[in-house]
Amino acid sequence: MDRIGVLIADDHTLFRRGVRKMLEAEDDMSVLGEAATGRETLMLARELMPDVILMDIQMPEVDGIEATRVLHREMPHIGIVFVTMHANDEFVFRGLQAGGRGYILKDADPETMLRAIRAVAHGESLLGAAIAQKVMRQFAALDRAPTPLLDKLTPRETEVLRLIAEGMSNKEIAARLVLSEKTIKNHINNIFSKLHLYDRTQATLYAIRTGLARP
Repeated sequence: MDRIGVLIADDHTLFRRGVRKMLEAEDDMSVLGEAATGRETLMLARELMPDVILMDIQMPEVDGIEATRVLHREMPHIGIVFVTMHANDEFVFRGLQAGGRGYILKDADPETMLRAIRAVAHGESLLGAAIAQKVMRQFAALDRAPTPLLDKLTPRETEVLRLIAEGMSNKEIAARLVLSEKTIKNHINNIFSKLHLYDRTQATLYAIRTGLARP
């Protein structure tokens, strides 16, 4: 059986070395390389073609979410697992919408990371327990909320909602639509008010549930 080729992307050397040592002890895994920045991650992914990338979120030059978005567009067969300290809703859902197939926290036990790598390498998804609970809570909250039709939104608000669901930040949406960040914030406030939503996470889930965006 072929080994799972893994690229480790994290700007902390000690973390990369620790993960490398753990993975090299597994018979079915091979560490192809290490990257300390988002730009280096993109370069090595194109060169090494790993099966799985362990991706930190906050890295120099290009952050992990943007790197994931680029890789998902160019090489969707590569499975990306976010391994991060960030458990807040915005990072979780932006990461998953960018194309991540796994999301675990750095304080998870080693076996969780190994399961995530194997699952993603076989085309499946795996979320750490804390992240899975967060996702389920958000779906439950959305199910309890009123769900007005999308036609309550203006065409511009609908476009902004779709871009939120793609994991874009306000700055990225403003650049895409050639508008100011203040205008984007106003559109988002209108979206939340009209759809009775409370944050970007619920907006993302709403867009997926109504077919405006794909999971």
